[in-house]
Amino acid sequence: MYVYKTEILPVSTKFFSDKANEADAAELDVLLNKRSAEGWELADYDYMATSSQIRGAFIITFRKEA
Repeated sequence: MYVYKTEILPVSTKFFSDKANEADAAELDVLLNKRSAEGWELADYDYMATSSQIRGAFIITFRKEA
């Protein structure tokens, strides 16, 4: 049996594109490595753009055995 933890990681503000950039990916790497050190395993992720296309976010779900 697993326990799950979902986090939202906002990306930097965009003015012409809702895409993540290298700085956003680096911030995601930091979070993934931090959670891995805590015993969490990446279960799923997605990039969610907003309707205004100014600010999006990664939604990340981790899991670990209960």
